[in-house]
Amino acid sequence: MSESTPRPRVALLVTCLVDLFRPSVGFAAVKLLEEAGCEVAVPLQSCCGQPAYNSGERDKARDVARTMLDALEGYDHVVAPSGSCAGMVVKHYPDLFEGDADEARARDLAGRTFELTRYLVEVAGVTDFSATLDATVTYHDSCSCLREAGVREQPRTLLDGVGDLALEEARDREVCCGFGGTFAAKYPAVSAAMARDKADRLEETGASVAIAADMGCLLNIAGTLKRRGSTMEVRHIAEILAGDTTTPAIAEGEAER
Repeated sequence: MSESTPRPRVALLVTCLVDLFRPSVGFAAVKLLEEAGCEVAVPLQSCCGQPAYNSGERDKARDVARTMLDALEGYDHVVAPSGSCAGMVVKHYPDLFEGDADEARARDLAGRTFELTRYLVEVAGVTDFSATLDATVTYHDSCSCLREAGVREQPRTLLDGVGDLALEEARDREVCCGFGGTFAAKYPAVSAAMARDKADRLEETGASVAIAADMGCLLNIAGTLKRRGSTMEVRHIAEILAGDTTTPAIAEGEAER
């Protein structure tokens, strides 16, 4: 980007899980976006409305989502370190507001919103952040990234630019980890069985670090691995790309529940 080219104004959609459980992911995302030449803002925001939407409470979801239409107005782009929240805005906001006075605003926001790795590769055009990690890692594809946010190869492109890192793909890498948002609460036994299967596939790779782009998946996978006594670390891809590997891994040091 030349000095005469204005920097794009990007709003970070922090997400509830990042805010409450892993703020380091938000700081890493800001670092990456700034290094990619963006002017980053973190406007006051709420939940994207996904839990209510997935529970069939469309009126409540619309009320929550409308606060996001207001908060994210006027930015060139909106970026979320989450395929789930990005997918909610991109895929479901236009449907949620169909026929509503705010339908045009919802469609406009959907067109400006991206999951972090997709934005870095496809919009910012940056694939190498000069990070290094001397480790074998494996990458989990979240359902939302694959089916809603248009993300599959972008994280791998970015990981390919991390020095000393070796990527070992897991079997059934695109199979759900069992979290599924409210699914884990409605069907805990099925969810737990799926998480155990996912942990098996990840450990089979021999990797020392499991990476994903969605905190819901990461928390679910990390909890499952911890309960079985695994030494595999679990981290968000933003932290790896930003060079933040000194922060304790997800669930590291936490008491078992």
